[in-house]
Amino acid sequence: MPYTWSDPPPQGTRARLQAWPHRSLPRVGFVWFIGATAALLAVPLIPALGTPVLWGLLPFMLGALWLLYALLQRSYRDGEILEELTLTDSRLTLTRHNPRGPAQTWEENPHWVRVTLHRTGGPVPHYITLSGKGREVEIGAFLGEDERKALHADLAALLPLRD
Repeated sequence: MPYTWSDPPPQGTRARLQAWPHRSLPRVGFVWFIGATAALLAVPLIPALGTPVLWGLLPFMLGALWLLYALLQRSYRDGEILEELTLTDSRLTLTRHNPRGPAQTWEENPHWVRVTLHRTGGPVPHYITLSGKGREVEIGAFLGEDERKALHADLAALLPLRD
C-alpha cells in the first residue's frame, strides 16, 4: 500500500503517516522498457544498414526514444509527492512535499480536527479532508479508492472527533 504508519511512532508522537503515489513502473522496469523499446526501434533500421536511408531514419528513431525517455522522467518527477502526517497529544501536522515548489504545511490541535470522507462531489470518489479552524485540507487524493477508504478508517480511529 502506498502509505505506511511508523511502527513504533517516533518518540513524543502518537502516530506518524507517510503517503506517496503508487508506482506502476519501478526504476528497474523503466530501464528494461527503454532498452526493449530501443531494440524494437532498431529492427526497421537493419535493412537500411550501409545505405544513406539509415541516416534519414536514425534521427527520427532517436528522437522518438529520447521523447519517451523524457516524458517518463517527467512522470517520475511529478510522482515525487510525499505527504507526512504527525500526530502528538497537542498538535496534528500535515506536510505535503511537492515535486516542484515549496512544501505546504497545515497544523491544528487534534481535538478540533474533523476527518471527512466525501463519497461523491470531490475530485475523486471517497475524497478525504481534514478540517479545523475554518480551513479544510485534502489528504491522500493520489491514493486509490480502496486505499482512501482504509486511510479514512485509520484516521477516524486516531482522532477524537469523527465524521
